[in-house]
Amino acid sequence: MRVVVIIPSRYGSSRFNGKPLAQICGKPMIEWVYQRALAATCVDSVYVATDDPRIRDAVNGFGGNVVMTASDCRSGTDRVAEAAQRLGLAMNDVVINIQGDQPLVDPRSFDAVVKPFIDDPAVKMSTLAFAIQEKRELTDPKDVKVTFDNQGDALYFSRATIPHGRDSQAGYDVYKHLGVYAYTQEFLARFRSLAPGRLEEIEKLEQLRAMEHGYRIRVVVTPYDSPEVDLPVDIERIEEKMTAMGLC
Repeated sequence: MRVVVIIPSRYGSSRFNGKPLAQICGKPMIEWVYQRALAATCVDSVYVATDDPRIRDAVNGFGGNVVMTASDCRSGTDRVAEAAQRLGLAMNDVVINIQGDQPLVDPRSFDAVVKPFIDDPAVKMSTLAFAIQEKRELTDPKDVKVTFDNQGDALYFSRATIPHGRDSQAGYDVYKHLGVYAYTQEFLARFRSLAPGRLEEIEKLEQLRAMEHGYRIRVVVTPYDSPEVDLPVDIERIEEKMTAMGLC
C-alpha cells in the first residue's frame, strides 16, 4: 500500500485570487504545504494537481511534482480523483487530499489520517478533527464543525455549531474539521462518480456527498491544529505563528 499526497490547487478565487502563490515568509504558500506533506513518515510521494500553468511553473520551480487536470472539476476532491487516475495508482493505495491553504499543517497529521486504514480494513475514507480552542471558531461558518459516533465515524459536518447545547455551550468539546482527507484509490474513484448531494449543496461541503450516499467517514482527533489562509489578512497571522515556531 502506497501513500500519495495530492494537493488540489486552482488560481482563481472570488475571495483571494492567486492564493496558492501568495508569499508567506518568502515562499509561495503551496510550497509550504508541499514540504510539510513530504516530511510525513508515511508518505511515499507528493503531487500538486492543478489546471493553471502559473501554479505548475511555481511548483516546478521548487522541484515539486505536478499533475495537470481539467479546468471543470466540480470540487477539490474531483480534481484529486482525476490526478490519482492519471498517476495510475493501485486500487488499495491510499490518497491523502490536503488543501493548499494550510501552510502550518503538521506532518504527524498525515500519519494519523492514514492509521485507520492500517487498523481497520473496512475503512475507505478518513479525515481529521481538532478540539476548538479559540472561541470565535465556535460560531464562525468558515470553521466547519464535525460530530462523530462512539466508533469515530462522522455523524455530520456543518458550518453551524454542532452539537448545540440547549442550556450552555460550556462543558463539552466542539470539534473543528481540518481539511485533510484520506481515501483508498478504489473509493476515491467511486466518490468521483457520485451525484452531488442536497446537503452538500446547502452547506457547500463536499464530504457530505459521501455521507448522503451512505458511506462512512472515519474521524481522527488530532492534537495539531492546521489553520487555513482564507483571506490576504490571514497571512500576517500565519507568519506570526511561523515566526514563533522558528520557521520564518
